[in-house]
Amino acid sequence: MTQPATAENTLPGIPGTAANEDGPPTDVVGRPLPEFPVPAPRDSHGPARIVAMCNQKGGVGKTTTTINLGATLAEYGRKVLLVDFDPQGAASVGVGVSPHELELSVYNLVMERDVTLEDVVRPTAIEGLDVVPANIDLSAAEVQLVGEVARESVLSRALRPALDVYDVVLIDCQPSLGLLTVNALTAADGVLIPLECEFFALRGVALLVETIDKVRDRLNPDLAVDGILATMFDARTLHSREVVQRVHEAFGDTLLHTVIGRTVKFPDASVAAEPITSHAPSHAGAAAYRHLARELVARGSAT
Repeated sequence: MTQPATAENTLPGIPGTAANEDGPPTDVVGRPLPEFPVPAPRDSHGPARIVAMCNQKGGVGKTTTTINLGATLAEYGRKVLLVDFDPQGAASVGVGVSPHELELSVYNLVMERDVTLEDVVRPTAIEGLDVVPANIDLSAAEVQLVGEVARESVLSRALRPALDVYDVVLIDCQPSLGLLTVNALTAADGVLIPLECEFFALRGVALLVETIDKVRDRLNPDLAVDGILATMFDARTLHSREVVQRVHEAFGDTLLHTVIGRTVKFPDASVAAEPITSHAPSHAGAAAYRHLARELVARGSAT
């Protein structure tokens, strides 16, 4: 018998789950919750799988997810490259890189042929996690790329050297469906869609999926939707549960089992310029991102 999810029987770090006396626990929409094992360590690195973190709506936890998923995969022994492809540079700041002090950034990588990936990659304080940082210069690329030959594929070409070095490349896209995002989708093997647990956020997912379908048809036939990740979930409200249920009704098992809860620890970690797995490693938010990393590895979305 499945018990309603309460503070007492919710699994640590996984909001909305419920214990079940007769079998495995269930997730927020009532599906059996698999036990995703800790990934086995890797003896070597590569070839990398490229995942674009994409949602044209801002404030949905996209950058938070990019940083914390990357840090958690690195914690599990993966070599991870975080590509900040948002002119705001929030992912760069979130791993301790100041956008205002960069001599070279992802803008130079995609716009200047003599700049290599090796020139731009920066290490972070997290072992196994590197970053290609961004700053406001990248906003000019949106206009400048219009006149380029194969303008949708410049990021794909720039990231080729990473494929044999890293296990996972995570691209933090800007909150729009412009040419920079199309470049990220063209370069990617898969897309992860963070979705805030608000009804207004639901409206944009169909438009995003339509854009992904167009990129798949015209530019990247192997592009997959790796999953939709419910973020900013508040287990105390019926509203959050209804939103996740609606997503499941519309997209089925594309909805991931992992749910990321709403907590002040995420902005606290951002201010500290470190992932929550370092800032508050025993917090439920860190546990949730570890669960997400294990789920994505189990699904084949991360190697």
